[in-house]
Amino acid sequence: MNLADYLSDLETLVNIDSGSYDAAGVDKVGDFVAARLTALGCRVERRAVSPGTGDIVIGRRRGAGGPRVLLLAHMDTVFEAGTAAARPFSTDGRRAYGPGVCDDKGGLLAGLYALETVLRRGREPYGELIFCCSPDEEVGGAGSRAVIEGLARESDHALCLECARENGDLVRARKGVADLTITVEGRAAHAGIEPERGADAALAAAHLVIGLHALNGLADGVTVNAGVVRAGSRPNIVCPEATIEAEIRAGALRDLDAALHAVDLLAAVPQVPGTRATVRRGTVCPPMETTPASLRMLDLARAIARDAGFTLEAAATGGVGDANLTAGAGTPTLDGLGPIGGADHSEDEWLDLSSVEPRVMLLADLIERLAEAS
Repeated sequence: MNLADYLSDLETLVNIDSGSYDAAGVDKVGDFVAARLTALGCRVERRAVSPGTGDIVIGRRRGAGGPRVLLLAHMDTVFEAGTAAARPFSTDGRRAYGPGVCDDKGGLLAGLYALETVLRRGREPYGELIFCCSPDEEVGGAGSRAVIEGLARESDHALCLECARENGDLVRARKGVADLTITVEGRAAHAGIEPERGADAALAAAHLVIGLHALNGLADGVTVNAGVVRAGSRPNIVCPEATIEAEIRAGALRDLDAALHAVDLLAAVPQVPGTRATVRRGTVCPPMETTPASLRMLDLARAIARDAGFTLEAAATGGVGDANLTAGAGTPTLDGLGPIGGADHSEDEWLDLSSVEPRVMLLADLIERLAEAS
């Protein structure tokens, strides 16, 4: 691959504002991706997935026969419009900087260059290679979820192009997450004259927050956070209603389910007489769990890296990504296959330029070896 070309393309992508709800900006990145995939001989499809976000872009290329391999990246960033102009792409010779340079424009571009490398070699041992770029990963991917899960069920392997951890690790596991809204209903009363006629929803919510916090560590890796608590309108009124917004994360689906059940039990037994709590579950994103099949993929990646002269490890992380969806659909998944980077979602976000070529070659070799080994 030509690193100068990669950097030129990376500058183009980073200098496009593509926050998740900037549909025009995300679609501008989508135009770039669609044009590149078309030039690489892929059949390209674009679909609107939800109002206010850009299109999902899917490229397909038939190979010589064998398993289907899915590559997955995302085009959106967490940054507001105007960030690219205020903080455009730059390099210091060792690292590249700019909004989305690591998460995930560097990884997306590495996937395109890896596909180009595979095609240049002329073998194409897969039955089909599917390249999917989602527009809404940074806001939970609700619009893209059904599409990604459908593509995963078509595929034998999923390779996700989030960038490698700062120490070079791939990602073998990600926690799942469930969002909850708990509404506590009480009864208003004058706080000074007849407080006994009231039922304090704020106090009931406080008991619930303590109970939620106690669920941390319910099983290994389970975390519970009551991040938003709202209650009351005036200090002289016994609070009639309160709301808690919380999330649960867990590394195994059974543990996530157990924690959700525990929350239901907490809410069913009010600690303040006259109050009632209702739990509403939002979208539940499944964990990306390490499986025997994903470990075989990791072992193959390690062997490729060893032959290339470097060592490769893999980590579990609490963050959620599109890899959760492919793994949750039952497809063996490996993540973190972009170049090395760090400081995601911050002004200091960076990409290690010395890692670009080795990681592109690793990805190209892995695509081929997975197909040949199946």
